[in-house]
Amino acid sequence: MIIKSVTTREISVPLVRPFKTALRTVTSAESVIVRIETDDGLVGLGEATPTAVITGDTKGSILCAINDFLAPTIVGRDLFEFDGVLRDMNKAIYRNTSAKAAVDMALYDIYSQALGLPLYKLLGGAKKTIETDMTISLNDTKTMVADSLAAVGDGYRILKIKVGKGGAGDADAVREIRRAVGADIVLRVDANQGWSVRDAIRAIGAMEDAGLDIELVEQPVAARDLAGLKAVTASVRTDILADEAVFTPEDAVTIIRERAADLINIKLMKTGGIYNALRICAIAESFDVKCMMGCMLETKLAVSAAAHLACGRGIITMADLDGPGMATFDPYTGGPVFNGADIFMPEANGIGISL
Repeated sequence: MIIKSVTTREISVPLVRPFKTALRTVTSAESVIVRIETDDGLVGLGEATPTAVITGDTKGSILCAINDFLAPTIVGRDLFEFDGVLRDMNKAIYRNTSAKAAVDMALYDIYSQALGLPLYKLLGGAKKTIETDMTISLNDTKTMVADSLAAVGDGYRILKIKVGKGGAGDADAVREIRRAVGADIVLRVDANQGWSVRDAIRAIGAMEDAGLDIELVEQPVAARDLAGLKAVTASVRTDILADEAVFTPEDAVTIIRERAADLINIKLMKTGGIYNALRICAIAESFDVKCMMGCMLETKLAVSAAAHLACGRGIITMADLDGPGMATFDPYTGGPVFNGADIFMPEANGIGISL
C-alpha cells in the first residue's frame, strides 16, 4: 500500500465567544487540513493549528513544512513500513511540531483503516468514552462566573479556569466561581505560564487556605523555568500539571526525574502527533504519572484524534478536549460523538471523520 499524495487546505471556524488566556485571545479556530491518499484509494485526514505563542508555528510555516519537507519524505513509501515512515517524517525537519502532528494523525488514520480498526483500539482500547472539561476564558470575575454557570447548565461537570494576569485577584476569581457553581463541580486552574514563582505559591496557597478544593493547577510558571516549576510543586499541596514544559519524551523524563510536576499534559500539536505522544505515555506509565489529553483550540478533526489516543491509553485519565464545544459549526461528518462533556468513540475504522 503506497502513499500516493499529500495535499493541504485551510479552514476557519468561528468561535461562539472569544477564547482568552494569559498568552492570547482567539476568535476563530484556524487550521491547515492534511489529506493523504494511498494508491488503493484509502484517505487519511489530519489537522494542524498555528499557535505561535506556544509552539512557534504559524500557518505559513505549517504549509511550508508539510509541502516542502514532510510530504516529499513520505510520498512513494509503503504505508506498512509504518514505524520507518513516521521516524523519517519526524527527522525531515527540526521542530515544526504542528505540521508533523497533522501528517502523523493522517497516517494513523489510514493505517488503522487498513487494519480494519477504530484508531482507539489500535492504540490500546483502554476505554470507549472519556469526559472533557470546559475552559472558562480569562475575563473579569463577573463574566467568568457567568460563563462558569452557563457551562454547568450545559452539563459540564469539570471546569478549567484560565488565570495568570490578576495576581492575588486570580484566587479571588476562583473563589467566586466556586461559590457560584457549588462544591460538586470539579475545578482546574490554568495559569498558562502567567505567574512568577512567588505569585504562583501565593495564589495557590490562598486557594488552598480558602478550601476551594482545586483538582490541579496547570503550568503556573514559564515553560523553561524548570527550577521554578519544581519550587512551586514542592511548596503547595495541590497537584501541578506540566503543559508547555513538556513537548518531547525527553522533556517528560526530565519533569519526572526532577519531580518538577505531579502530572503531564499531552497535546498532539506539542508532541508532533501520536507517535511521540505514545512515547510520553510509555514514560509516564513506567513511573505511574497520570496524564491529561489536551488540545490547542483545534477543530473536531484534531480533537477527535486526541480523543482516540485518550481512550486508547489507560495512563490518560483526564481530558481537556473542549474545542468542538466552542465552535459555531462542525465542518466534518462522522468521528467520535461529542455529547456535551462526554466523548464517545466510534466503531468506524480510523479516526472515522470525513470532510
